[in-house]
Amino acid sequence: MSQVFGPRANAVAHFSLLGAAVLTLGLSVTAFLYVRSPWVTQVGVAPEQPVPFSHKHHVIDDGIDCRYCHTTVETSSFAGMPDTKTCMNCHSQILANSPVLAPVRESFQTSKPIVWARVDRLPDYVHFDHSIHVQKGIGCVSCHGQVDDMPLTAKAESLQMQFCINCHMDPEKQVRPRSEVFNLEWQPPPNYAVLQQQLAQKYKVRTEISCSTCHQ
Repeated sequence: MSQVFGPRANAVAHFSLLGAAVLTLGLSVTAFLYVRSPWVTQVGVAPEQPVPFSHKHHVIDDGIDCRYCHTTVETSSFAGMPDTKTCMNCHSQILANSPVLAPVRESFQTSKPIVWARVDRLPDYVHFDHSIHVQKGIGCVSCHGQVDDMPLTAKAESLQMQFCINCHMDPEKQVRPRSEVFNLEWQPPPNYAVLQQQLAQKYKVRTEISCSTCHQ
């Protein structure tokens, strides 16, 4: 009876198995890196808006506090977006006839809200509460970056699950005095680690990574 498999059959089989394993590993690594890439996370991307709003101008130049526009950030799960009446409190006098602000004036006159492009968006199955993070002493910059230095608002962090878990596993590192939560330029003083531990105890900050914390 003639030989069915040639002398190289074993080598071909071994090479095929090795190639399949390498290909599978390569595809897995590629997928892992792709979903965390800027193309997917949109980190650093400033979406086009109906009005080119500059946080840098309003915060740094004009000294406007975050809470003037984001009125519910301390009491609600949602930070709140300002209605155009808030904008017109200033812009009825300042740049009142600017073509760039035409959508703001139209919205104010028609009571039709401006539809802004979301910069930070979480899936519907994720529960996030701004107010509890504020009460625990987590600064705006921890998630939103140096918004006060952004001429156009861009996404600063991926806000993927790993980002949240990293913080929830060691939340003390992000804690600051509640009085400094909205101070985007605040820097921790020397030997701050001890004070962080004290603040974490005072604010009852706990390591919390159970599924039900975010997926309710």
